[in-house]
Formats: sequence, structure tokens, C-alpha cells
Amino acid sequence: MKRRKFLQNAGVLGVAPLLTSPLSVNSESMGLPAINTRKLWFKYLENLADPVLTALAADGLKQKMPVEAKDPSMVNDRAKYTHLEAFGRLLAGIAPWLQAEELNATETQLQSKYFGLALKGIENATNPDAKDYMNWGDEGGQPLVDASFFAYALIRCPKLWKSLDSRVKKNVITCLLKTHKIKPPESNWLLFSAMIEVFFITINEPFDLTKIDYAIKQHQEWYKGDGMYGDGAEFHWDYYNSYVIHPYLYDILKIVSIKNTAFEPIRQLVLKRNLRYTIILERLIAADGSYPPIGRSITYRTGAFHHLANMAYQQQLPEQLNPAQVRCALTAVIKKATDAKNLFDDNGWLQIGLHGHQPSLAERYISTGSLYLCSAILLPLGLPESNPFWSAPDEDWTAKKMWDGVNLPADHSL
Repeated sequence: MKRRKFLQNAGVLGVAPLLTSPLSVNSESMGLPAINTRKLWFKYLENLADPVLTALAADGLKQKMPVEAKDPSMVNDRAKYTHLEAFGRLLAGIAPWLQAEELNATETQLQSKYFGLALKGIENATNPDAKDYMNWGDEGGQPLVDASFFAYALIRCPKLWKSLDSRVKKNVITCLLKTHKIKPPESNWLLFSAMIEVFFITINEPFDLTKIDYAIKQHQEWYKGDGMYGDGAEFHWDYYNSYVIHPYLYDILKIVSIKNTAFEPIRQLVLKRNLRYTIILERLIAADGSYPPIGRSITYRTGAFHHLANMAYQQQLPEQLNPAQVRCALTAVIKKATDAKNLFDDNGWLQIGLHGHQPSLAERYISTGSLYLCSAILLPLGLPESNPFWSAPDEDWTAKKMWDGVNLPADHSL
């Protein structure tokens, strides 16, 4: 989808706005006329969700979704996993909005549409007789990753689980149990196993506390300081602290510490680190919405701000960050991403890249479905328009303030 088409759909080129709250981000400085911020976010959600959920609900995702990889020789291998990647990651990002209440009439109508598509998608993805039945652990280790994102989605939107009939619930549990035979490596993958067990806690199913405990303890050993964890024993300068480690630790500990109060001291310690890394992420967003293209999986695009978006959604931002400045910063990131040509192909599917179509940026494990982790930036759509995240007056973010000459307090390590 070209830039003009995306912006036209978002109301930039004369289409009546979906909502009535004021624009965030200094639009004139970015070369855009005033538009409604939440509408821009919501249009991004629509463009990501519509192809995936519509095809899956019709039992046609495997038929319709292309499988792009860095090299054509990798396509057949990635096709074993890419459909669960697309569904699990997308759903994890839009789940808070599917759970949300206090939406305006237009969003309520669209929420009902996507909620229904998601329910049918879950049914098809977990039904062994469906064409779109997915690989939940029958082949390779990758299904552990995306089964966990799927479980994370059900945690973020309990209404989805409650709305499934008993037959589909049984299929979901059966599919998630398939991942038990996958042994995660000593890395952030331990958190994928833990998240599935935490989901079982939330639905009162038997769970393996040792997997949760081990994942948490190992990450305490891998803590490197100043809010940053190693991905395993070694430190990797990439965005995996945001893609996975911090949001997973936050929500895993939030749930398990209620079940077992012995985890509460660790939760409090981890929260301090969560808050510090939130500050770091916000400062990585440049005045134009770009950010350093460092490390693995950069083609997850806006998913690089999973943790910042999650802390905003959880209303757990550190006191140094006002919700409005985080809204403006994340909006700048979304604008930067969607300004790019060839973000989507002609049929609306994401293409590999950071800013447009750049397949050489991919690693061997990246395919079309992997890219839908970008939806994680959309978590604050789960907050109502009345929440200060959406309703407070615009405020520049740290990099923009600083490079405009604002006299800010010095940054300090944890």
C-alpha cells in the first residue's frame, strides 16, 4: 500500500475523521496537515489486522498470505511457521483494544467485527480438520514463540477466551500443550514457555511453576545493569529487551505474584528495571520518529516499542514521562513507519523491511508472519479516549525537546 493510500485512509487527504479528540505530535513540522491521532493509530491497526483476520476466519490464510523470506530457498521452511507467527503476534498487539470498553460508536462497531473474526480465526487455527490448522509444535521449535504470543493475547483479552465454546477451548489447550515438548534455549525463549504456563494459571488449568520460576531466575542472573538484560548470558545490543524480555517479565510476574506471593519481591525489583528501560526507549525516539536501526529483527518495525507501549497501556509510566509525550513519541514512530513506500504489497500484506521493502535486512528466521509483531505498538488503543494518554494536550518527547534547546534535567542510570 502506498503512502498516499495509507494517509488517505487515515483521514489526511480530506476524509472525515473517525474520532474527535485533538491531534498529537506537531504535524506541521512533519509536513502533514492536522489529523486525528487515535484515528491514525486505528487505521494502522486496520491495515495490519484486516488481511490476516479476514483470511483466517474464512479458513484461507494459508492460501492467501504470501510467504516472503530473505532468500527464496528459505520460503518452504518458513512456511511451516509463518501463519501462526502472523496470527499470534497480531492478536497480542490488538488484544487490549478487543477487550476495551468505553469506545465510541464507530470503534465499537469495528471492534465487534474484528472480535468475531478473531473468534473464528482461533477456531480454525486450532481445529485439526481446518485448512488453516497451524503448527503448534508438530515440527520445529518456532511454534513455542508464537504460541506464547497467542497465549499473551488471551491474557490481554480475557473476553476472547470466555467467548469460545467448550470445544474450541479444548482445542486451544491441546494446541498449547503441544509446545511442552519443545525445549527452549537459554535465552529470552525461556519466557515463551513461562507465558504459556501463566496463561494456564489465568484459566485455572494445571500449570508448571518450575518453567515460570526458572525463566524469572535466569533473567535475574542475566541482568546487566541500567534496566538491560542479556539475551542469555551475553548482552546483545538490539531491541529484544523490548520485543520480549521486559513486557513478558512484567506481565508474567504480575500474574504469578498474585498466585504465589513469594514472587512479589522479585516483581518489585523487576518493576524498577522496567521503569528505567521505559525511559531509555522513549529517549531512543528521535525528533522525526526514527530510532537507531541496531541489532537483530529490526524488521519488526514498530514492535521495537512493545515495552514502552505496554507500560503506557498498563498506566505504569515512570514519573519523568507524561502520557501525552509518550503518545506523541509513539505517534511519530507510527508516522515514520507508515510514510514508507511499499510497507504493504498490492494486496495489503506486510513486506520485509524497516522503512519500506528491504528484504536484505531479514535474518533467516524472518518471514511475512514474523513482521506482525509491529502491532505491539498499538497496545494503548486499549485505553479509552478519556484517558490522559489520549486526552491530554500534546507534548513533545525528550529528543524533540532537547534538540529544540529545552533545558532538561540530566539523565541518570539506575
